[in-house]
Amino acid sequence: MRHPSRLARALPAVLGLALGVLALGPALRPGFTLLYDMVFVPGPPLRLDPGGFPRAVPSDQVVALLSSVLPAQAVQKLVLLGIFVLAGAGAAALVPGERVVPRLAAAVFYAWNAYLAQRLLLGQWALLLGFAGLPWAVRAAARGGPWRLALALVPAAVGGFQAMLVSALAVLPVAATRPSRRLRGTLEALAVLVVLSLPWAVPALLSHAVTDPAGVDAFAARADGPFGTLGSLLSLGGIWNARANVSGQAGWALATARLLVAVVAVVTFVRLRGAARDEDGEAPRSEERLPYRHGLLIAASAGLVIALAGAYAPGVLKGMIGLWPGFGPLRDGQLYVAPLVLVQAVGFGVLVGRFSRPDARGHRAAVLVPAVVGVLLPVLVLPAFAWGASGRLAAVEYPDDWRRVQAIVNGDPGPGALISLPWGAHRAFAWNGGRVILDPATKSFARRVVWDDALIVGRAGGRPLRVAGEDRLARRVGAAIAAGDGPLTSLLRAAGIRYVLIVAQNENTFRSRLPGAIPAYLGPQMLLLRL
Repeated sequence: MRHPSRLARALPAVLGLALGVLALGPALRPGFTLLYDMVFVPGPPLRLDPGGFPRAVPSDQVVALLSSVLPAQAVQKLVLLGIFVLAGAGAAALVPGERVVPRLAAAVFYAWNAYLAQRLLLGQWALLLGFAGLPWAVRAAARGGPWRLALALVPAAVGGFQAMLVSALAVLPVAATRPSRRLRGTLEALAVLVVLSLPWAVPALLSHAVTDPAGVDAFAARADGPFGTLGSLLSLGGIWNARANVSGQAGWALATARLLVAVVAVVTFVRLRGAARDEDGEAPRSEERLPYRHGLLIAASAGLVIALAGAYAPGVLKGMIGLWPGFGPLRDGQLYVAPLVLVQAVGFGVLVGRFSRPDARGHRAAVLVPAVVGVLLPVLVLPAFAWGASGRLAAVEYPDDWRRVQAIVNGDPGPGALISLPWGAHRAFAWNGGRVILDPATKSFARRVVWDDALIVGRAGGRPLRVAGEDRLARRVGAAIAAGDGPLTSLLRAAGIRYVLIVAQNENTFRSRLPGAIPAYLGPQMLLLRL
């Protein structure tokens, strides 16, 4: 058998890089890309106590360490491009056989789909690190060996709890169903997952965070196309936030094409055999040697069931969360469709390979068109993801106010936290083009930041749904802020607050409630008070 050249083996990674450039577009210009949960800040501090549930652990710490060597905006761009490269190369590595075209088709599918697009537009880059590393983790679990698996899980470990949960959903079934040493492989995989989860699991257990069962309704998968919730999930969409949809995604033509591709890709994968020999006792074709096939199918099915549970059986999830807050991560069920994306990517690659195989006479020209169309089809059925999702991703610079306030607060050796006002999790700054982002104050200071971690989620019919925050201190402070217009200075001091950061247009509203506070900085964008 003729093995592919080094160039052929590198093509999926190169293609992933090209897709990353095409998808990010204007986000690769100088500056920071700030959208929803994607908040990178200049000079991020290495803060080990995040306060509340450690959703950004250890991703924030890794970014802070990398930003001590490279500019923070360069770190962000390298991370985002790395997601596409790692995803494309990983999916290609799972495709059986040595032919290049099937591998390229799988690479494009896994690096360009509704799941990745929606999660990117929601700013969940840390989760996407785990998504990009998932093919490598599945491959390592199928081959066995704790050190190999640990190395493959590094991207997920950096991403934190969501990335690790998605990886565990795929890794454990694959390890448990591989051809040999299943029990040992499963125990080794479980041990590796537990050890790599310690950076976020330990602070999560110590945080005493609470989980609001109302989040089941807020974060349940929903229909984002004409084929209902199930059709949306099979098409790898269905995210709870309608603003994370790609433009034109819900149109009948594109939605139908994506669903057809998804179904055919799944059927192709299911029909591949994972046994070592076929019914006649002969060794099967290389495309049928899939030691991860059964485990990945189990993971994809389980993920789809979790995603459907929030939409069709919310009472079950609410009951589980009521019994133990640790079931809270199951609220965002669409998150767990990631193994299904990988199933479809491999199935799609094999399918394209079959249609682009040269005939017995070796005529390659006749298969060139189906090969090119097949490889590009994932892009053609989701075209608006290109160029920063039609301009929704962009790069901007922080105003000088942010850097000056950051320098004052981080240069103060005195103890105490900082509270960010107005009381709300998200901001929409004019200098960021009005894009909604998580308050950048949560990432900017080398001390604990108290902020409103509750979420207001708009639902169908226009009725907003409030999901209570998880940080007990933030809940207590928030209740005092909402109680009236009385002074807050004593309460904040008692809560260990040293600084109050206020967006400038809200200066008069809150300053009157903080008698005795000393102005530390007043600029066009913000006011900083020291208690």
